[in-house]
Amino acid sequence: METRPPIPLAVLVGIQTPDVDDVAHEASLAELGRLVKTLGYEVVGSVSQKREGTGAASLLGAGKLEELAALTGGSGVVTSMAAPPMTKARKRFEGAAEAARPAEPDPDAPRRPECVIVDHELSPSQIRNLERATGAQVLDRTGVIVEIFHRHANTREAKLQVEMARLKYVAPRLRESATGGGRQQGPGAGESNLALDRRKIRDRLAELKTQLEAVQRDSDHRRSARRDQLRVALVGYTNAGKSSLMRALTGSQVLVQDKLFATLDTTVRILQPETRPRVLVSDTVGFIKQLPHDLVASFRSTLSEALEASLLLYVVDASDPTYEAQLEVSRGVLRDIGADAVPSRLVLNKMDRVDATRRAALLEKHPDAIMLSAHAPDDVSMLRDTIVAFFEAEMVDDVLVLPYARQALIGEIYESARVLSEDHDETGRVLKVRGLPGAIARLRRSLAAR
Repeated sequence: METRPPIPLAVLVGIQTPDVDDVAHEASLAELGRLVKTLGYEVVGSVSQKREGTGAASLLGAGKLEELAALTGGSGVVTSMAAPPMTKARKRFEGAAEAARPAEPDPDAPRRPECVIVDHELSPSQIRNLERATGAQVLDRTGVIVEIFHRHANTREAKLQVEMARLKYVAPRLRESATGGGRQQGPGAGESNLALDRRKIRDRLAELKTQLEAVQRDSDHRRSARRDQLRVALVGYTNAGKSSLMRALTGSQVLVQDKLFATLDTTVRILQPETRPRVLVSDTVGFIKQLPHDLVASFRSTLSEALEASLLLYVVDASDPTYEAQLEVSRGVLRDIGADAVPSRLVLNKMDRVDATRRAALLEKHPDAIMLSAHAPDDVSMLRDTIVAFFEAEMVDDVLVLPYARQALIGEIYESARVLSEDHDETGRVLKVRGLPGAIARLRRSLAAR
């Protein structure tokens, strides 16, 4: 019987700076723990320290570094990478040490964590110093998020975007992992292994950029075809319940998991029960604190869905005590791309986990918010009615005359507007319609074209 490899163990490390209170610090570490769990690790401990900043060479103070090393089995000391001079005395010493080397470790002994996960972005030298002091692999928050995106990307566009972000993250850290400065032989002689690796990354990034531009042109054409349709984009913090809400509103079988970044690809479905004109709902990638800039820049198509939407629904986990900070992260990212000008409504989700006292406080603080649970059919129906009412307020009534010779356009009219009544005269069909001004103007241009 095939045995599965054991789940890797990890220790979390956090620095609490003066501008971060205890609640926010604990929430950030808890969120990091969920990220690490999503990555497939088991968190077995954490080390936290209050410091003025995160710029120290080994991040932690000497005492906390020793405490961390005690968990991982490291020395707790940042040793030098330089090889010691091999004098005769050192050779004799190392020979004696080799002879006195202890036996293999006991397989029944408790496992030690193989990985240290830090809740901050680290410089290459900080990663190197922590690895030498702890004897464990070190990942920072950015590295964890990039790796999760890499594993969860499904569509070709998402895979290309994530690979670009991953290479941009890895490139500056190559010098820290290089084990030697050997020179290449033959073509490119004299180029170091490190320089060769960097050149390969540059070449691969250029190749990925070309491929991504071609894929995004196709995506832009598909979005252009939906330009005059009614579009709602679900945006918000990761794990706020956007996919659950998407499934409830559209009846689609989108992936729903209690994990951070369970879905990365944009999904577009029709609001159910279907309306005329129909409403498209898109589920976008979730945001998170300290989302790497390269990932934000890479997910242009996902963010474009929000930028080009008619209505944004900011979905928030109302049961989370840090929901306000999460909401600000979402608004900040969308503000950076100019989507803050799009009409929006606040949706406080997971209200089934909120007690009456907190519900009253939320209502007082956000009187215009839509409070619901994605798992309550009545709440979802209420949200659907709110969406439909929003678009109804933008619509106008008009009369279109469809000549008998242009009957092929009848499907486009029914697709783009709601037909209130239909009559016939000597010129053709006379249709009283209701729809968005832009859609009706487009229909008039189609009818006028010969």
